Amino acid sequence: MIKHNVSTVQSWLALAGWLAVCFGAASFGAQFSPDTWYAQLAKPSWTPPGWLFPVVWTLLYAMMGIAAWLVWLRDGFAAGALPLGFFILQLLLNAVWSWFFFGQHRIGLALVDIALLWLALLATVAIFWRHHAVAGLLLLPYLLWVSFAAMLNFAIWRMNT
Repeated sequence: MIKHNVSTVQSWLALAGWLAVCFGAASFGAQFSPDTWYAQLAKPSWTPPGWLFPVVWTLLYAMMGIAAWLVWLRDGFAAGALPLGFFILQLLLNAVWSWFFFGQHRIGLALVDIALLWLALLATVAIFWRHHAVAGLLLLPYLLWVSFAAMLNFAIWRMNT
């Protein structure tokens, strides 16, 4: 349901834009990928295989972009300022996690960041849900994955400090 006036072309361009914003954050984080330092860390037995992370994140970033687009499509930037602002906040926290963890090797600081990310994401899900239920639903797998990633970050921090 579109509440503000946009053409079909504008709508598709906006979708491309939201996907670009999300994958831009992904690209920033991907600069700081696992290296020999990470390989040498003690990790819990339930750590997923390395190949799973890019697969999951690709799907999640696509779903995030679609969710933001749905909120924008319905409300625009003016009426959607609060939900889209929370969305951008959680996306920034998401992007810097990789820099803290893999780039700076600061497991504890990454843990603080992912806790803030989880809170910002929970707020984003709740606000998106009120503006566009499908957008809120699209963020639930992301919230679950971040919850799992936070537990993994905590376990790695505990095992290596």
